[in-house]
Amino acid sequence: MFNIGDFAKHGRVSVRMLRHYDAIGLLRPARVDPVSGYRCYEAAQLARLNRVIALKDLGFSLQQVRAVLDEEVDAAELRGMLRLRRAELAAAMAADAERLTRVEARLRTIESEGTMSTHDVVVKRVPSVRAAELTAVAASYGPEDVGPVIGPLFEELCGLLAAAGVAETGPSVARYEDVPDGDGAVLVRVAVPVGAAVEADGRHGFAVVDLPAIEEAATVVHRGSMDDTLGSVQALARFIDENGYRSAGYARELYLECPDDRAGWVTELQEPVVRG
Repeated sequence: MFNIGDFAKHGRVSVRMLRHYDAIGLLRPARVDPVSGYRCYEAAQLARLNRVIALKDLGFSLQQVRAVLDEEVDAAELRGMLRLRRAELAAAMAADAERLTRVEARLRTIESEGTMSTHDVVVKRVPSVRAAELTAVAASYGPEDVGPVIGPLFEELCGLLAAAGVAETGPSVARYEDVPDGDGAVLVRVAVPVGAAVEADGRHGFAVVDLPAIEEAATVVHRGSMDDTLGSVQALARFIDENGYRSAGYARELYLECPDDRAGWVTELQEPVVRG
């Protein structure tokens, strides 16, 4: 017989853990002194303790460990449990590998530029949204061509929504597409989220569209005028290239704050990506 202290030493666990295993019925002592309450264990119980430790090391919960040890699961169920753990561990390894890639990219940036970038890129899902939309054409993607188009377009859309009594339900969005055979011309789409009940009846002068969800979007928050997005756009492109992604569609701009002073604007740039 071993007292609880010696048994803990042989089993490489703490006395507190053995008491916990006793409390939950996972590993009962062979004998408990009725007067002192001291717990004693037999040498043969080390085999059960070793199995507890081994199964815990695989990531099983104590409830699952007890079910396995007490033969409450058959071989098929145990195989299923192990396959699930394998899938969980593989997913965790993949997530850690992606995180390592991002760390290495940050290190390269610091080493080449001598400073930490202020443009933090986050990959996330962008949900779908119903929106009122107007469309126009700009001569190019340059700010000097887009600016004179997008501003009046948003003003017109907001006026149409007010006249129709339709309330905005979220930050406005801009999208851009190449005009086919347009010699560099750009289709500018401005959209304002509206309630799901708003129908696309065409009576009010604007279209009602459901902007599709983006399952993975590389996003960066730009602060300041939209005429000065070059640094943010370059940071986004660098992140996509250095982290094993590639662009998967046209980017969006989500206007989070738009005060009169354009220097105070806050805009999220969103670019659909997939693993390259």
